[in-house]
Amino acid sequence: MRAFVLSVMLSLAAPLMAGPALAVQPDEVLSDPALEARAREITSELRCVVCRNESVDDSTADIARDVRLMVRERLVAGDTNPEAIQYMVDRFGEYILLNPRASGTNLILWISGPVLLLAGLGIAFVAIRRRKPATEVLSAEEEARLKDLLRD
Repeated sequence: MRAFVLSVMLSLAAPLMAGPALAVQPDEVLSDPALEARAREITSELRCVVCRNESVDDSTADIARDVRLMVRERLVAGDTNPEAIQYMVDRFGEYILLNPRASGTNLILWISGPVLLLAGLGIAFVAIRRRKPATEVLSAEEEARLKDLLRD
C-alpha cells in the first residue's frame, strides 16, 4: 500500500518537478544574441504543424526544427520580424500562427463565439421569462396529508 501511495504521489508531482523542454538545439542557436532573441520571439508565436497547440520553439518534432532553422535563415538574410512571420504564413498557411489574425475569413471565427454565446443567453432568458409557475391547487386530501407529514 505504501508503494502505491508513493507512486501516485510521484506521478502527480512529476509535472511540477519537470523543467521546460529545451527543444532548441545548440547547433540552431545564432551567434548574434539580438538575432537569437528575435528568432525565439518569432518561433514562440508559430505553431508546430505536427504538434497541436505547441509552439515551434517548444516542439521537438523534426518539422519544428526545420521551421526554426528557416526563421533563423530569414533573419540572417535581413528580414524583419513581420517579414519572417509572413514568409512562414505564405509557406504553411495561417494555421502556423498560434494566435490567428482577426481578419478575412478568420474574422468569422473570432466573432461567431461571442455572438453564439449572446444568442444562447438570449434564448435562455426568453425561455425562463415565458415559463409559468405551477398553479395547481392541492385537493383537501393532499393538503391534509401534507400537514400530517409536516407535523412529523
